Amino acid sequence: MALETGTRIGVYEVTGKLGEGGMGEVYRAHDTTLDRDVALKVLSEAFTADPDRLARFQREAKVLASLNHPNIGGIYGLEAAGESQALVLELIEGPTLADRIAEGAIPVDDALTIARQIADALEVAHDQGIVHRDLKPANVKVRSDGTVKVLDFGLAKAVTSEASGTGGTDAPTISLTGATQMGMVVGTAAYMSPEQAKGKAVDKRTDVWAFGAVLYEMLTGRKAFPGDDVSDTLASVLAREPELASLPSAVPSAVSRLLTRCFEKNPKKRLRDVTEGFVQLDDAMARPEVTTGPGRPAHGLQAWQLPIPALVAVLGVAVLSALAVWILMRPEITTASAVRFSIAVPETEQLSIALSSTDVAISPDGRSVAYLTGNGTNITGPKELYLRTLGDFTPIALAGNEPLYSPFFSPDNEWVGFYSLSNNELRRVSVTGGSAIPIADMPGSMQGASWGGMTQLCLRRTMRLVVCGGSLPAAENQKS
Repeated sequence: MALETGTRIGVYEVTGKLGEGGMGEVYRAHDTTLDRDVALKVLSEAFTADPDRLARFQREAKVLASLNHPNIGGIYGLEAAGESQALVLELIEGPTLADRIAEGAIPVDDALTIARQIADALEVAHDQGIVHRDLKPANVKVRSDGTVKVLDFGLAKAVTSEASGTGGTDAPTISLTGATQMGMVVGTAAYMSPEQAKGKAVDKRTDVWAFGAVLYEMLTGRKAFPGDDVSDTLASVLAREPELASLPSAVPSAVSRLLTRCFEKNPKKRLRDVTEGFVQLDDAMARPEVTTGPGRPAHGLQAWQLPIPALVAVLGVAVLSALAVWILMRPEITTASAVRFSIAVPETEQLSIALSSTDVAISPDGRSVAYLTGNGTNITGPKELYLRTLGDFTPIALAGNEPLYSPFFSPDNEWVGFYSLSNNELRRVSVTGGSAIPIADMPGSMQGASWGGMTQLCLRRTMRLVVCGGSLPAAENQKS
């Protein structure tokens, strides 16, 4: 039911209507006690008539009230008047980001300034375990002084709302009640991550996806995942890739790479933190692009800012120096400028470089490094196998949680082999991830390997060399 001007809800007097959304109607109101203007979001009867839903909403509102950041719209409280329930929100003047985009693409510098403020808001909320779940241009306001405010932070977790029809991709927050028995708020179709579209559990990486969609829309003036209706849009999210080639020529390639990391459909490969992505973006844009050949730009990439022991840092520098020399000595790129290349090590682990085995491997094309990490206290303990490529900000986890040794690449750069101590097996795994495939039993230990073409695999055990003949795919059942 619409509220008339002059209607009182608690100490708040309605002075006009601002708009409406999936949760209810929004009004401008005056706080007669503190003499300030606020926004009242009056919940629809669909929420107030369900005690469980209302209780869940009230609990979530209390958590959100703890957020205090200049880029997050504040929540002042909850008010009840008869059967009406209303959220008391900070009144933020100015157009929404959707209004700005409707006028056309936003200049690159302005878009990045807005995006940085959105990223700051996401970081603060994510640090407290709060995920927005419905980040979109309509939930972002830009004040006249340039301050960005993210609205409705985390409220999607507390409520569900049926989409009002399926005629557009900007339909309000929708619920896929068929996805799970409990039902699940999944956000607005054009900005949903693939895991949201599938009705799966989400975490902060779903906001990273939506952030990429918002940044893309600011830069191009159109949606990253368009569709004629909700179903078509969901299909676009699940099966199609955004047209990054359509980005304006003024957009730096470092921004394109940032978007690529945001749009990884596999959340395990997706950029995990938007602010860290901006650290990488700033570093890349601070250095001029260098060419590795006619029309082929190359960019230096900096590691994540993770603390590691000094000794491990020295060993890492030695490995990277060897990689740089190896790259520059290749005949086809001898005229290339030096390219910075760093290895990121998880905060709780150390780079594993044992004297008795080779725990770092360089791909034949010089574009990737496979390396092992562990806790540094037990050389036979569990390790993780990572792949780091020149074109990616973050490494890919290929295998782990078991004693691993001696990674090595296939000649076509498509596979990484390694030795599993716990299973006494020689295995291989695709550079894109997936399950490891056994190659052969390996009783004892292995200190190194060389994949010398598709017909030969050489293994080193202490001072002895063992050669396995036959093509490698057929060698999976061959005993070494």
